Amino acid sequence: MATSKYPDELRDRATRLALDARRDADTRNGAIARIAEQTGVGKEALRTWVRKAEAADIPPEREDAEGRIRRLEKENRELRRSNEILKAATAFFGKAEFDRLQK
Repeated sequence: MATSKYPDELRDRATRLALDARRDADTRNGAIARIAEQTGVGKEALRTWVRKAEAADIPPEREDAEGRIRRLEKENRELRRSNEILKAATAFFGKAEFDRLQK
């Protein structure tokens, strides 16, 4: 069994601080580097701990729901884009027909 370079208490504290900072939009950017420097922990070690903690916190149902939401948002964007194209085509051909009838 490998021994850790950092005590468990420090690992838990640094991970908790980083997770809290990443949840807040104002402190999200650079949170891991900042907390790693403040606690004296390596950035990559803290990043690994945070990833493991985040993965453990996300239930499988939520992952499925998030994937579904991403898929539906993409479909929504595509449908909106198609709708805009159809509106533009309708306006173009409507104007052409109007101009033809005016002659």
